[in-house]
Amino acid sequence: MVDELLVELHLLSRQKGFRSDPLFACGLIQVFDSFAKGYKPEAQREPLLGALCAASGFDATALRQQRDAAMGAMGSPSVEQVKQWIEQEGNGAPEPVAAALASIRRSDFHYSRLMAVGLLSLLEQAQGADAMDPVALRNYAHDLGGAMGLLRERLDKDLNLYASNLEKMAQAVELMEETVAAERRKRERQQQGLTSGPEAEAAPEASPSVG
Repeated sequence: MVDELLVELHLLSRQKGFRSDPLFACGLIQVFDSFAKGYKPEAQREPLLGALCAASGFDATALRQQRDAAMGAMGSPSVEQVKQWIEQEGNGAPEPVAAALASIRRSDFHYSRLMAVGLLSLLEQAQGADAMDPVALRNYAHDLGGAMGLLRERLDKDLNLYASNLEKMAQAVELMEETVAAERRKRERQQQGLTSGPEAEAAPEASPSVG
């Protein structure tokens, strides 16, 4: 995850047409938070994000603030309301959606796969989104992204890749936790054996009965 984000951010920093917007901020923070869930120690997660961003000239604190502001501004619209905002090119939409649509319409706009994840994370806040299964929600994000002017093929590929990597990471974290738990149980059994061993050896033998 770290290597991929380093490469992604480095390439984006070299693109003249790339500008950080709410979709990018939401996508970057969503990807990092999702894949850093199993990272230990937890206190080092934010410094890690800061180092990843700083290596390519990005400000992690500013990006997280931009993401939080975008999520807050979105509120909890209905899925259909989000669709209307996009179809109306941002008319009446909150700042995150309006800014994203304005950015995409630029002639020098440069797409990042993190924007696809950002669109998905914003859509997950909409009322009714929690009733949709993950595949249906990704398909909806795919359709909305296409209506926004993003390439449907890229969106489909990037969202499916994100979901696949997220599933693999969850499985890896589960396996790691099971391994750690098994090692802990093994050490506890060994400790119990060391503790009970000397006591058993120190127990006095029964004296023979006198006939």
